[in-house]
Amino acid sequence: MGDVRKFDICVIGAGSGGLSVAAGASQMGASVVLIEKAKMGGDCLNTGCVPSKAMLAAGHAAQAHRRSGRFGVEAAEPAIDANGVYGHIHAVIAAIEPNDSVERFEGMGVTVIKGHARFAGPREVEVNDVRISARRFVIATGSSPFVPPIPGLDAVEFYTNETIFEADVLPSHLIVIGGGPIGIEMAQAHRHLGAKVTVLEMFTVMPKDDPELVSVVRRQLAQDGIDILEGVSIDSVGKTANGVAVTLKGENKTIEGSHILVATGRRANVHGLGLEEAGIDFSDKGINVDGRLRTSDKKVFAIGDVAGGLQFTHVAGYHAGVVIKNALFRLPAKADTRTVPWVTYTTPELAQVGLTEAEARKSHRDIRVLRWPFHDNDRAQAEADSDGMVKAVVTKKGHILGCGIAGAQAGDLIQTWVLAMSQKTKIGAIAQMIAPYPTRGEASKRAAGSFYTPSLFSERTRKIVRFLRLFG
Repeated sequence: MGDVRKFDICVIGAGSGGLSVAAGASQMGASVVLIEKAKMGGDCLNTGCVPSKAMLAAGHAAQAHRRSGRFGVEAAEPAIDANGVYGHIHAVIAAIEPNDSVERFEGMGVTVIKGHARFAGPREVEVNDVRISARRFVIATGSSPFVPPIPGLDAVEFYTNETIFEADVLPSHLIVIGGGPIGIEMAQAHRHLGAKVTVLEMFTVMPKDDPELVSVVRRQLAQDGIDILEGVSIDSVGKTANGVAVTLKGENKTIEGSHILVATGRRANVHGLGLEEAGIDFSDKGINVDGRLRTSDKKVFAIGDVAGGLQFTHVAGYHAGVVIKNALFRLPAKADTRTVPWVTYTTPELAQVGLTEAEARKSHRDIRVLRWPFHDNDRAQAEADSDGMVKAVVTKKGHILGCGIAGAQAGDLIQTWVLAMSQKTKIGAIAQMIAPYPTRGEASKRAAGSFYTPSLFSERTRKIVRFLRLFG
């Protein structure tokens, strides 16, 4: 090793969170080194959010073509060009890549080093033949697909989210192991692109979301022709003449398909970083952090998936802001994820912020559940897409505890509720807002307004109206 290079901040990992810290800190005057062993942009750009949403968009386009007959437009089975689908995915990645490129960040004044970083002690990192010293370190190494120890799985070829977008042919029958958001999104995308799809889930699909809203998505998946088997365990996996076979425990049932996608969750990337050398506490679930995202070494921060919390790109970006306040300005900022939304981008979408109904009933004595179905929304009727609802949970005094939305554009509609909750605005603010007509946003206003229905149309109100009538 040669001389030690000194920086204000050393960021390990060039995914969403790491890039945000590096860009923000550098533009605020700090000297920053950014270390990435693989691709700039991390999982989100290369193997996660971006390619999955691009594939979903292709699938949704094909399905819209099939369903155009409901509008009096002649429908026909679309011709699916696999090269075109994967070409679209890679074109979207290529269009976004310049924003995350080495050249762009070096242009901001960030020193970018491509290589594997490893702590050599509490204040030093080694990468390639370089030793790095910094006043503060930020670990943003993300997560990787978790592959369960299923007998026979290691003897067959299978996809994860890191490899499925590099395929050159679409599966004829995709077996998806895991019914979380990634598994369900990819199941519907491939089904809409013409594949037969079977989902195998040990418990229930999308278990972190409100079951009432999940049922809306499940109905559509069934209508799409996706076979969902819940409460099943896998005994083994093996090769067949035409692909793969999955045998279920206690079912005496074997499912044959062409390809397997393993979507059984993600595991924090904590190994190989030399965390032991730096005295940083961690487990397979992630690096232990306090409210300020500091590790057991208070000058080392961990953000995003590797911090062991909510695994969303927007959480990593939020963490970056918290770290900059702490690392650059010495402000005791703390991360608060109580109003972090999440969205599953199926058709229909499912979005959630705050507590579900079940969670709210466990933590609060008296709650009100407010619903407004899209069946009663004029825009949804005009678009012949009225399945779903807005469902909010509030206290007796109108404090919003959470909201879930199942339906078209749920990911956009949830933002009204995110803003209200983050600003601690009561339900009356949403009820009183003026929503343009006709929009799906009216459903949020109507759901909020239903909080006042019992009192507005009560016998007491009628008595007041009759009394005031006496005065002309």
